[in-house]
Amino acid sequence: MARNYYAEINLHLTWHTKGSLPLLEPKIETIVHQFLRSKCIDTPGVFIHEIGGIETHIHLCISIAPTILVSDFVGKLKGASSHDINQKLSQKSLEWQAGYGVVSFGTRDLDWVKTYVRNQRNRHARGKIEDRLERIVTIEPATNS
Repeated sequence: MARNYYAEINLHLTWHTKGSLPLLEPKIETIVHQFLRSKCIDTPGVFIHEIGGIETHIHLCISIAPTILVSDFVGKLKGASSHDINQKLSQKSLEWQAGYGVVSFGTRDLDWVKTYVRNQRNRHARGKIEDRLERIVTIEPATNS
């Protein structure tokens, strides 16, 4: 396919382990991060800037081409990563919960988002998180009946 477009589509993605359980212990986290990085690198139209997270969830900072359907891409990342880990460890060690969060941001904010993703452990330990970059569902406003 010819690349006949210009795009600056920068995304912050996050998703949680099933039940937000601390399944991403250090050994599993390393393998999952390597797998996700490799999957992004191998996907035409995707550029990974940073990956991070803590025991209960993943954060990715990526740029994508306008030909990438975000929901399909995230679904493939989640499904393939849990399958890969469970095959490597010969047991069901990793499951993701349904849903994900995606926030688009301008190129001017790229360095800030990369730093945010890279420093997840410190941010969570200090309670210095950005709600909009941690959400995986939309909070619906209460309606007055």
